[in-house]
Amino acid sequence: MKKGFLLVAALILLSSLFVGCSKNDNSASNNGAKNEAANASTNAGGDAGNGAADAPKKKVALVLPEKIGVNAFFVQMDEGFKKAGQEFNVDVKTIESTDPAAFEQNLRATVAENYDLIITATFQAEDALKKVAAENPDKPFAIIDTVVDLPNVRSVVFREYEASYLLGAAAGLATKTNKVGMVVAIDAPLLKKYTVGFQEGLKYTNPNAEMLVNYVGGFTDPAKAKELALLQFSKGADFIAGASAVGDLGVFEAAKEKGFHTSGQDIDNTGVDPDHVVLAQLKSTDTVAYETVKSFANGDFKFGAVDYGLKEDGVGLTYVTRDSKTPLNAFIGQANIDKLKTIKDDIVSGKLVVKNPLAQ
Repeated sequence: MKKGFLLVAALILLSSLFVGCSKNDNSASNNGAKNEAANASTNAGGDAGNGAADAPKKKVALVLPEKIGVNAFFVQMDEGFKKAGQEFNVDVKTIESTDPAAFEQNLRATVAENYDLIITATFQAEDALKKVAAENPDKPFAIIDTVVDLPNVRSVVFREYEASYLLGAAAGLATKTNKVGMVVAIDAPLLKKYTVGFQEGLKYTNPNAEMLVNYVGGFTDPAKAKELALLQFSKGADFIAGASAVGDLGVFEAAKEKGFHTSGQDIDNTGVDPDHVVLAQLKSTDTVAYETVKSFANGDFKFGAVDYGLKEDGVGLTYVTRDSKTPLNAFIGQANIDKLKTIKDDIVSGKLVVKNPLAQ
């Protein structure tokens, strides 16, 4: 395995794809459960946005279950969080945790320091948040990328299957062999948001194409992911999507060695290897963190579950929903991008309905 290649890739990658897949990916509206604590927090959030001279500046904390490093999921989230703090005159502070025990301590510390809103993220935070939020029913909380069903918690989740549908549609349009693949971290129901979405999009644009799926068995095994990508290539796949978190590094390396095309997750990582990494399925944790602080500052913060898809710019696909600094690879081509933009518009308008695989 080429260490140099992995190092460059790791610096800008990834792999939150599964770090926080929701246990309950329903599309509950913003009119979710509220109680007296909800009303109190909404009013408090309104003070931050009304410009009253005597109103104290609101304080919002982002408590992360791990340290910010190469995980783009948290890097993006922190960027959107801080941007909202600047734009809406809110004091914001990001607190990183070294382990689960430290995370709960940090969560309790923000309560003791009387932050007006406490935000956290992913399934890693669920157990501690359930405990701390239940013990502090008058304190507002928010969690990103999973659902905690408590009256004083706002849960923010993603419709990843809409972006996966676009990615599968792109593969169907671009493939020359009518065989495409996906290397997935684990065989779990919640990852059907990726595999089923991709397969449905593939069928939509190319009913004759075959999809190959293999599971790595974990989130941090580039060697195994590379082995599975090579296996799919040997069976004729000319496009193999990476959906294995850190394992995607191995998929990228296999693509470079054998000359097939691939895609990454969460951020635009086409710059890693523009000749082979030709697309990226996007997950905009910066957008949802920004919008969470914004809604609190503007006084329309509500509890319950809210989800973000293509319409809300919560998920997307490079060149289709967002521009890229990397020139479009000829394997995809502008004509196909134009077709994909039409598909995206149809999904956003409701003309084309992409179902949540977990709700079927």
